[in-house]
Amino acid sequence: MDGPDHKGLIYQVTHVLYNHNQNIISQDEYVSPSGQFFMRTEFEGEGNPKSILDDLTATLPAGLNLRLNPKKKKDVVLFVTKEHHCLGELLIRYAFDELDATIQAVISNYNVLQPLVSKFGIPFHFISHEHKTREEHEEAILRTLDIYQPEYLVLAKYMRVLTSDFVKHYPNRIVNIHHSFLPAFIGANPYRQAYDRGVKIIGATAHFVNDNLDEGPIIAQDVKEVDHRLSAFDMATLGKDTEKSVLSKALKLVFNDRVFIHGNRTIIL
Repeated sequence: MDGPDHKGLIYQVTHVLYNHNQNIISQDEYVSPSGQFFMRTEFEGEGNPKSILDDLTATLPAGLNLRLNPKKKKDVVLFVTKEHHCLGELLIRYAFDELDATIQAVISNYNVLQPLVSKFGIPFHFISHEHKTREEHEEAILRTLDIYQPEYLVLAKYMRVLTSDFVKHYPNRIVNIHHSFLPAFIGANPYRQAYDRGVKIIGATAHFVNDNLDEGPIIAQDVKEVDHRLSAFDMATLGKDTEKSVLSKALKLVFNDRVFIHGNRTIIL
């Protein structure tokens, strides 16, 4: 739930849940300096979800956004290009039931990673961008996505910029991993650029995709200290490990419905 703050919101929500014989497992809330209220309540019990939501809507002040999300695995499609590290991490977590999601398929503009994906019995769709406009390529991807109707798309090192027309099909439902603590060293071979610049930290940022390249709401970040002893290869290896862990952390938050988007920021509860 999120919206303008009012007195008694926590009481009103918990009272409705009590009346429906629900048991609250966990609860967290936050009020921003601008007076925006955010609350996540996890509860369990027998009952009619629609009836609970109807009672909450009738009880709470107008203008609040209410969402009742059943605890279930999310359906996702992964997008990749040629790099295997993030894809491999997610496939292994999925194989051992650690992802809180069902990987429906993997889509790539190259066929390089098909052998890896096939080992996990997941459909792999090679949709080449060669001899196609960006729009034609994305139309082909959308036709494939229509088969699966995923809840989220995960760009696991997908090295193509998505158009605004594509993004609007999945608003706040596309998660990307970026090879920097903050967007920097764009283009080819970012870790070589970082090495040449003599950086002292490298990191990774997982964020939602919006119309601005690598500027969507940030979900999770991490940094690692480096120094002159590390080669560009060493930095790339450390950076890839960081990307894997940050993306996995971000997806766990998203798939467990812990992320609220407010403007271009996220609130994690």
